[in-house]
Amino acid sequence: MYYGFDVGGTKIEFGAFNEKLERVATERVPTPTEDYQLLVDTIAGLVAKYDDEFGVQGTIGLGLPGMEDADDGTVLTVNVPSAKGKPLRADLEAKIGRSVKIENDANCFALSEAWDDALKDAPSVMGLILGTGFGGGLVYEGRIFSGRNHVAGEIGHMRLPIDAWFHLGSEKAPLLSCGCGKKGCMDNYLSGRGFELIYEHYFGEKKKAVDIINAHQAGEAKAVEHVERFMELLAICFGNIFTANDPHVVVLGGGLSNFELIYEEMPKRIPKHLLSVAKCPKIIKAKHGDSGGVRGAAFLNIK
Repeated sequence: MYYGFDVGGTKIEFGAFNEKLERVATERVPTPTEDYQLLVDTIAGLVAKYDDEFGVQGTIGLGLPGMEDADDGTVLTVNVPSAKGKPLRADLEAKIGRSVKIENDANCFALSEAWDDALKDAPSVMGLILGTGFGGGLVYEGRIFSGRNHVAGEIGHMRLPIDAWFHLGSEKAPLLSCGCGKKGCMDNYLSGRGFELIYEHYFGEKKKAVDIINAHQAGEAKAVEHVERFMELLAICFGNIFTANDPHVVVLGGGLSNFELIYEEMPKRIPKHLLSVAKCPKIIKAKHGDSGGVRGAAFLNIK
């Protein structure tokens, strides 16, 4: 039995999957964001509960918004402050009495999609999340590649390419600060939040992404101009990312990934931003949606 935990800033989602990778149990509980011991006890309690229910000791994988320090095993995370700087994996292993795997939630999303029947034979799958933030995960031959420092796939903290900056108007372009302490990170431009911030910057009014998209579909001039600007920005950035990683398949998740125009425009716009010998990879919408994090976390232990 494979147990997966998607540890977020408000809730922990648990999922149990059988040997056929079918989900056989689900539970959601509030995340103890301020009490570290309660966080450890909550996860351990769910493990004990489902061990008893299924009569087995399940393998354990956790996805969370952050990553482990590759050298000392402490956790870097903003959304779960109770775990920040704590050796979560080591403490859970001591409490539960078996090994625990921890990965970034975007990596878990990518792994979940890569293990879907339609993609499991793809040599490489890149998952990109266009949500509250912009991030990604890399899966090669069915395995997450997280790099020396566990930051591979942190694409949101790459800075805008120079051609993207020129596209936004250079002197008119918004220089947006990022939570990582840098400026110009893709996270603040390609995310749903960035979609809204760019609109506000050029038109001086705040609008929700869904309202901008609806206005675009109705032919409203400012929304049409904004979407054109954003689509080319997305294509430039994707072209740079794909040049560095050359994925076979790219899966998009997050709220903005539901904007169907992206799937029409990217294959047309990206090729001119690639090397002449390169082709645009297949770009598809995520199949498993909000359950991707817990699925991917559970699959961390598949050999």
